[in-house]
Amino acid sequence: MEASNPFARHWALAPDITFLNHGSFGACPRPVLETQNELRLRMERNPVGFLVREFEPLLDQARLRLARFVGGDPEGLAFLANVTTAVNTVLANLRLGPGDEILTTNHEYNACRTALEAAAERCGARIVVVPIPFPLASPDEIRDAVLARIGPRTRFALLDHVTSPTALVLPVERLVADLEGRGITTLVDGAHAPGMLALDLERLGASYYAGNCHKWICAPKGAGFVYARSDRRPGMRPLVIGHGANATRPDRSRFRLEFDWLGTQDGTACLCVPAALDFMGALLPGGWAELRARNHALACEGRRILCAALRAEPPCPEDMLGSMAAVVLADGENAAAARTPDLPPERAVPPDDDPLEARLFDRHGIVVPVFRWQSPRVRILRISAQIYNEASEYRRLGAIVAENLVTPLPGE
Repeated sequence: MEASNPFARHWALAPDITFLNHGSFGACPRPVLETQNELRLRMERNPVGFLVREFEPLLDQARLRLARFVGGDPEGLAFLANVTTAVNTVLANLRLGPGDEILTTNHEYNACRTALEAAAERCGARIVVVPIPFPLASPDEIRDAVLARIGPRTRFALLDHVTSPTALVLPVERLVADLEGRGITTLVDGAHAPGMLALDLERLGASYYAGNCHKWICAPKGAGFVYARSDRRPGMRPLVIGHGANATRPDRSRFRLEFDWLGTQDGTACLCVPAALDFMGALLPGGWAELRARNHALACEGRRILCAALRAEPPCPEDMLGSMAAVVLADGENAAAARTPDLPPERAVPPDDDPLEARLFDRHGIVVPVFRWQSPRVRILRISAQIYNEASEYRRLGAIVAENLVTPLPGE
């Protein structure tokens, strides 16, 4: 991390690494972790008292704060561990039949894509993958591609708000209006959006929205949520059926009774969302709006630095970026592609064994993902920009990557 950055002291990130991958799992500030530790101690001093009497009102307060932040009705928001759980929950509540079509894109996150495949297999539905070009010049290309794949049997669509491998901010407002207007149920995978983008879920109007709080809000890991539009809440059930299924309390909706208690677990990550919102929102004079603008500007600057160092063209306009950016590596069509002839069709795969990613960390202490992309067969380097990052870190990354693309990697 950049020692001169005055905000770096608030994070526990190791001083000998350059952390340019906030987008994958986030990073929780020390004061928020301290709040979580205090809550955990409070729980362990009297587990029954905390979980039976204190937990519910604390969860209500946290849900209300998050609902205000994302522009939604708190009655339609339920805390879950993460977006993967939220997507699986929505899919389990769908009523699809043989021949129905599920729409998604070739940029969808791998875990959610596999959940779609499992859901389609259970009910005999068919997945229709929309090939979105990358690089691309305009959000209109995305909208045109999605609309071209809508058919008479399209029943459901899963769309990223911000794509994981390519860091694109999709035009979800227009896409949701297009799809819902045709009677198609929409679920927006907003894993990266809360804290990165200004949200108004009520205005967006999607049937469902899934988000993470551990990424750009910087809450502890295990704080995610699902949001259901008012007409989708009746009859919606969690993956875990528990006490709420036959509870008779008149003061809570069935949605609340079932989703707010999924069995004994450590719910302190969700209870820390207000602390994370307060801490991150107080770092700059302009609050969250200034923080989002700063991170966006830094992501754009970082991409310009990388493109200059690698002699690469920007793969999308800057107004399609949030707090992450991706560049296509010039060597993507040679050795890296040749070693992976069996990539799944029309999807990215997790960055688990790319030699460049490994070299950047092992030799230079840089944490940054390198994705392999099937069509066209390229490697994509994705950077994140959080307030603890500096432009000098991207300059160092660009110089090292440029040298490594000239010097063959092991086995190439």
